[in-house]
Amino acid sequence: MPELPEVEVVRRGLQDHVVGRTVERAVLTGARVARRHGAGPADLAARVAGSRVRAVDRRGKYLWLVLDPPHDDPQALVVHLGMSGQLLVEPPDAPREKHLHAAFDFADDGPQLRFVDQRTFGGLALAGLAPDRHGPRAYGIPEPVLHIAPDPLEPAFDRAATVRRVRAKDTELKRVLLDQTVVSGVGNIYADEALWRAGVHGRRRGAALTGPTIGRVLDHAADVMREALGQGGTSFDALYVNVNGASGYFDRSLAAYGQAGRPCPRCGTAIVREEFMNRSSHFCPRCQPRPRVRRPG
Repeated sequence: MPELPEVEVVRRGLQDHVVGRTVERAVLTGARVARRHGAGPADLAARVAGSRVRAVDRRGKYLWLVLDPPHDDPQALVVHLGMSGQLLVEPPDAPREKHLHAAFDFADDGPQLRFVDQRTFGGLALAGLAPDRHGPRAYGIPEPVLHIAPDPLEPAFDRAATVRRVRAKDTELKRVLLDQTVVSGVGNIYADEALWRAGVHGRRRGAALTGPTIGRVLDHAADVMREALGQGGTSFDALYVNVNGASGYFDRSLAAYGQAGRPCPRCGTAIVREEFMNRSSHFCPRCQPRPRVRRPG
């Protein structure tokens, strides 16, 4: 699933190609693409038509277009990328992708915006905008995103408050890092990389760690995501691409995630992979020693 750097790469691409343009027509194929929009695809398409794109915004892995309809308050077109969703900017006469689910034509007859999703876990929905309780934001936050915590790369991120939230969780640190209500944007890839850089095992419990240790993990998470962003994100296959179809190449810089059996770049010990929350964790058993097992009494 795309994580913060991959979603930010898409946001920047959309910022360059769709902001300031007016949607002339939206065509949605099938009901599944709008299943999160209760009124259905026809209603979504009708309400989007005539809207001017004011901004493209993001929090964590959540992405939305701020739309200014002709006779209504600004609203958000929330885009759920799911496992394989893509937003592509292409000429209107470009061949239709096999898994094309939505296409947006603009009044200037310029490039078309397309939503393509091979696995159909993603989708589109319209939502109202509400004030961001974490700080001022030009157009607010979509109502379905209000429960999401700020991510480490946005101005509203409060490092000290996040450290306190992590320490209040008597559960495994990696599980806390993946909890989007504690800190958003950190997914499986960048959690493994941040924990490896900090030399902390993901099964250590938040409540058992010191504030400086948790802060170090969060700082490494921010650093590794900035580095990934600078390389276009992490693309393991053709499903993770920018709006122009280009793949990121941060996978070449990964030290832990996906490196099972390869030597740790720091100490040479083989990286280990283990099952975790229906996913996998990768770590160095020497640099990141397992926590001691709790024994009754």
